[in-house]
Amino acid sequence: MARIDEIAPDMYRISIYVPDFDLQFNHFLIRDEEPLLFHAGFKGFFPELREAVTKLLNPSQIRWISFSHFESDECGALNHWLEIAPAAQAAASMVDVLVSLNDFAVRPPRGMTDGETIDTGKYRFRFCSTAHLPHGWDAGVLFEERQRTLLCSDLFHHVGDVEPITESDIVGRSHAAMTEYQKGPLANYIPYTPLTGRILEQLAALQPATLATMHGSAYRGDGARALRDLETALRNTFGGA
Repeated sequence: MARIDEIAPDMYRISIYVPDFDLQFNHFLIRDEEPLLFHAGFKGFFPELREAVTKLLNPSQIRWISFSHFESDECGALNHWLEIAPAAQAAASMVDVLVSLNDFAVRPPRGMTDGETIDTGKYRFRFCSTAHLPHGWDAGVLFEERQRTLLCSDLFHHVGDVEPITESDIVGRSHAAMTEYQKGPLANYIPYTPLTGRILEQLAALQPATLATMHGSAYRGDGARALRDLETALRNTFGGA
């Protein structure tokens, strides 16, 4: 059963744990005048995720559906949501729209450029382009400016059926997962490029107070320091000689 926790005002983490992967898949619902869902989830998750959303609001009221990059756990069920929410629109990077969503989505999506915002009522979400971080040239994240929450997709990925939010060492958890994954078929799942450090520094400059991770606990604390420490962990794991 999906677990629901409020990790910031009006922001709900809806988590589905998959024991076979020892991994949480987290989806974030912002309850506002124009509700926003970040991560549409797998198609197979849709019934359970819809039921969880129903406990917070009528799913037909969802206005925005966003995600970081075109991948099944991020947007596999996008069209299911568009079918039950008649005013909903997908919002993702312009690259994502041009190469995937114009063909995939049943309604025209909104392509976003770096720094562009979505106002949902009380809250405003800034799109931050993060090409090739965590995956794919279409990647980006959303930063909620009022409460300073970074919806950071696979950044800080870690395993286990962990607590909804933590103030402990999230980078250490993430580094442990990276190290373990390097031993198997998911090795090098995050590319380290000459742009990685610059992108993470740009995110750190936002001074996030909460990091809403897709896989694992959300983090409350010094988000800027965590992002800078993550760069070191990524460089040490994936940066090569």
